[in-house]
Amino acid sequence: MYEEAYHKWYSQKIGRDFEMLVFGHGGIPVVLFPTSKGRYYENKDRGMIDAAAWFLENGKLKIYCPDSIDADSWYNKSVPAWMRPVNHNMYDSLILDEVLGRAFYETGHDRAVTAGCSFGGYHAANFAFRHPDKVRAMFSMSGIFDMSAQMDGYYDDNLFYNNPVDFLPNDNDPNLWNMQVALGTGDWDICLGYNYEMADILSQKGMSYWLDVQPNGAHDWPLWLEQFPKYLSLI
Repeated sequence: MYEEAYHKWYSQKIGRDFEMLVFGHGGIPVVLFPTSKGRYYENKDRGMIDAAAWFLENGKLKIYCPDSIDADSWYNKSVPAWMRPVNHNMYDSLILDEVLGRAFYETGHDRAVTAGCSFGGYHAANFAFRHPDKVRAMFSMSGIFDMSAQMDGYYDDNLFYNNPVDFLPNDNDPNLWNMQVALGTGDWDICLGYNYEMADILSQKGMSYWLDVQPNGAHDWPLWLEQFPKYLSLI
């Protein structure tokens, strides 16, 4: 069996308590984001951690499952649109300093893997492409890469720099070309088009990537449970 640890702390970044589950005893750190407004225990409850059991038990990977604050950021219709990416910036800072900071200290590594399903795929991609010096691989499963639909027509720099389809084409950070990228989707996936669009952006930049379109694959956990360990085996 693999180790499991629960962490709760007061985060200065968001001004309240934050929770996270961590699995494994060592190896490359993997930050596995939950789906839309999902909680830190979602990936465990849905079987994603069990799908990676071999890697955890053999000390290949250590998986960090942070909570989300989507209800305060992209899905928060009770605040003006400009506040949604601002709130997300706080989350990005929390992941960078408090989650990756812990992961790097605990594992001795200085670059991580980001991964996630559905809206978690957005988080994995956005964080990886914003911080390519900290991320060695990004695995998105049925991800979405354009947040403009969450903004009620409003647009500003905070949206631009959290919208991979906008900021990535002209980003020339050399670390981007050293990153492994897998875009997992299925031919019945509601997010299939977003993945073709992202693949086109990566292709035009000359970045290496794997667009993995599964026959009869739908936007649901059975597809992601199959894809996650397959992508982990790449590292």
